[in-house]
Amino acid sequence: MTTSAAAPNGDLRSGSALRPHAEQTYAAELEALAKADDRQCPPGWRLSPWAVTRYLLGATLDDGTEITPKYIGSRRVVEIAVATLATDRALLLLGVPGTAKTWLSEHLAAAVSGDSTLLVQGTAGTSEEAVRYGWNYARLLAEGPSEAALVPSPVMTAMARGSIGRIEELTRMPSDVQDGLITVLSEKALPVAELGIEVQARRGFNVIATANDRDRGVNDLSSALRRRFNTVVLPVPDSAEDEVRIVTQRVEQLGRSLDLPEVPTSLTEIQRVVTVFRELRSGVTEDSTTRVKSPSGTLSTAEVISVITNGIALAAHFGDGRLRPADVAAGIQGAVVQDRVSDGVVWREYLETVAREREGWGDFYRACREVGA
Repeated sequence: MTTSAAAPNGDLRSGSALRPHAEQTYAAELEALAKADDRQCPPGWRLSPWAVTRYLLGATLDDGTEITPKYIGSRRVVEIAVATLATDRALLLLGVPGTAKTWLSEHLAAAVSGDSTLLVQGTAGTSEEAVRYGWNYARLLAEGPSEAALVPSPVMTAMARGSIGRIEELTRMPSDVQDGLITVLSEKALPVAELGIEVQARRGFNVIATANDRDRGVNDLSSALRRRFNTVVLPVPDSAEDEVRIVTQRVEQLGRSLDLPEVPTSLTEIQRVVTVFRELRSGVTEDSTTRVKSPSGTLSTAEVISVITNGIALAAHFGDGRLRPADVAAGIQGAVVQDRVSDGVVWREYLETVAREREGWGDFYRACREVGA
């Protein structure tokens, strides 16, 4: 297996990974922050909490280095998340799909530990081995239980290194697997009964978990486990302007990483897609004059980014090189209409009662109607 790093300015070199880890993409920014960081670092941290927050929210350093914002939102939310990791409590990032929980988790781990790869992906089939340890069964059968036959989980590896371990979709994991974390988070140790030893966490170890609001009924956390976490709720962007900034920034980054032909970013189309999604999410138009029905999907900021990126690909390869309503119409319909019957009605009503009557939206209305036909 071969690996390659990102270029110092964050652009990807030809032949590099499609999606480098945060510590690779932003290596130059992390290095510049480390040089400028004169604040106290918690044990095991690469940067101080002050520098981690600047990395996440963006800043201009005294030497002129521009730190790009990784998270656009409440500064206080970020400060609470960073401060939590400096304590002995784990961090749970909670929110609806598309509120940048995974994105924030990765960048927190990259800034604190310099390694965001110690990741457990939670699913209904996640086993206890994924959060504790497993065995190399060939060696186990040949040699019996030994440290050489032990296969540590990402969490165990994070404990041994004094790093941040990440758990995605915690509430999708079976309850008995979730509860396997209780000893890790409370005792900061992981016993290996078969060998009569335990792995003790080094200073700097902590866990960041993510969970969706809508998944609370899947496998709710036990009260014992929930007490081990400090929960930070990530809201949807407060304003349309914030959401447009997030979408614009991420679309530009994705365009570079995917080597898409350059298409002038159409702020008009981005604003329009953001407006459509926000109005359908909230059930009312932005001027609060018209009530609209909400579809079954989440219509998250991540889906806006996907719609715009796909539209840019269409415009670049099959259009005239400019992002137009026809390039985003199919993507919007695909995001909104998850259920062909109920969501189809919601979308048609929105087009006829809102889009059709809105000044300057004629081309968009006709493009959407053509896709629907």
